[in-house]
Amino acid sequence: MKIFTFIKRNFITLLFVFFMFFLLVYSSDNLIAARNGLKLFANNVIPSLFPFFVAVELLSHTSLIYYLSKMFHKFMNPLFNVPDVAIFPLIMGTISGYPIGAKVVSDIYTNNLISKKDAERVLAFTNNSGPLFILGTVGIAFFNNQKIGLILLFTHILAAITTGIIFGKFYKKSLKSDFDYTKFSYLKNDISFSDLGTILSDSVISSIKSILSVGGFVVLFSVIISILNKTGFLFNISNLIANFLRVNPNIIQAFLTGLIEFTNGLNNISTVNCGNININIILSAFVLGFGGLSVTLQAISLISKEKLSPKIYILGKITQAFVASFYTFLILKIVK
Repeated sequence: MKIFTFIKRNFITLLFVFFMFFLLVYSSDNLIAARNGLKLFANNVIPSLFPFFVAVELLSHTSLIYYLSKMFHKFMNPLFNVPDVAIFPLIMGTISGYPIGAKVVSDIYTNNLISKKDAERVLAFTNNSGPLFILGTVGIAFFNNQKIGLILLFTHILAAITTGIIFGKFYKKSLKSDFDYTKFSYLKNDISFSDLGTILSDSVISSIKSILSVGGFVVLFSVIISILNKTGFLFNISNLIANFLRVNPNIIQAFLTGLIEFTNGLNNISTVNCGNININIILSAFVLGFGGLSVTLQAISLISKEKLSPKIYILGKITQAFVASFYTFLILKIVK
């Protein structure tokens, strides 16, 4: 009993100690994994995310939030039970990809445009995978099939909207949901050319900080997956689950990898021969909806400075993952 009590009290510390131990034991393999993570970061993450980070920062200094909020006034509160200003993270988080949605929610909360409870709920359905990644990387590069990419994109967005509606029905409205963001005059004024240099500089610096945080997670989880593979942990767990479900253990291992880091996981899922490609597509929809542990921690790192709770966000991503899988299953039954 004393041993279990000790483990419970020092679980995080022991976890870090084991991580350090395996870093040393598998140092050569971890070095290769870290290099691959850096290549992925440099070749894929920076080109696809950094311009969006800068664009979001620049747009936050314009009147776009104000006009979008006015434009979608009749939809946001009735559908999602959130303030109109939530349309900005919903749009930016959907077109830009992980973890832009989390950053935008953090920013509008920092500017007192939304209450804490509403920010936590908005976060649950606005931090999503982007169309460029789903169509280009998953659909064309991984599955070599544009139609699969289109199906996954449609179900991903629809699942996010459905999750927002579900949470809007089950969570009580915050007392500050009707916060009058229009009283902030700076939202109505576009930036002038005299301010452009300062705003551009601040946006680039802020974006560099955000992208470096994302890059750190990419490298870290590349190493973690390498350790899990070298120790045989993923292999043994996958075999246990596969024997119980009587399915291909390779698809289970690919799926578990996706729950940890979704880019590598989605790539692995697309290459496994299950005898039925629909299984691969449905599992991909789940991983895209959830985002993986790596994306979850990226989002938490962006909202932690504002002390926003991640509980509703995690519940929202789990809900979105199941809903996306269900929608994908239905569409695949119709589109053969």
